[in-house]
Amino acid sequence: MPLSMHQASAPVFVQGLKGLLIVLDKAIAHIEARKIDPAAFLQARLYPDMLPFTRQVQIATDFAKGSVARLAGEEPPAYPDTETSFAELRARVVNTIACIEGFTAAQVDGSEDRDITLMRRGVATHVKGQPYLLEQAMPNFYFHITTAYALLRQGGVEVGKKDYLAVS
Repeated sequence: MPLSMHQASAPVFVQGLKGLLIVLDKAIAHIEARKIDPAAFLQARLYPDMLPFTRQVQIATDFAKGSVARLAGEEPPAYPDTETSFAELRARVVNTIACIEGFTAAQVDGSEDRDITLMRRGVATHVKGQPYLLEQAMPNFYFHITTAYALLRQGGVEVGKKDYLAVS
């Protein structure tokens, strides 16, 4: 049986976001136990020219919800990117999971050849559904959740592969 577009997208994004919730929870516990200013993590960067932790989480959630919505032929919901705390970032991830789970397989399946239009710096680009998912959406999603994970790990938060993968 072939892998459907829904199977290849929604549950994969949800699993990644559940892993992100686990590492966020561990970061919150780490910060509270050690009485660390949360801003030290929220504004952390791997390198000065990279985006901070908060933006990594925001962009990861944007790719997850935006990708599934586009594959379903819908306009992606916009979030205002105003999170300034771990609690707000956690709520964003939870809302993103709910958003993704709101799309049915019937809406997403068959989107391999659906025309996807992306606006990048005011320029429209067009791509088909399957290449969009596999060559753009998934790599970007994983880049940003991996970077968020790495920032927390670099800061001493005790997270591991099982947390990242959301497996027990």
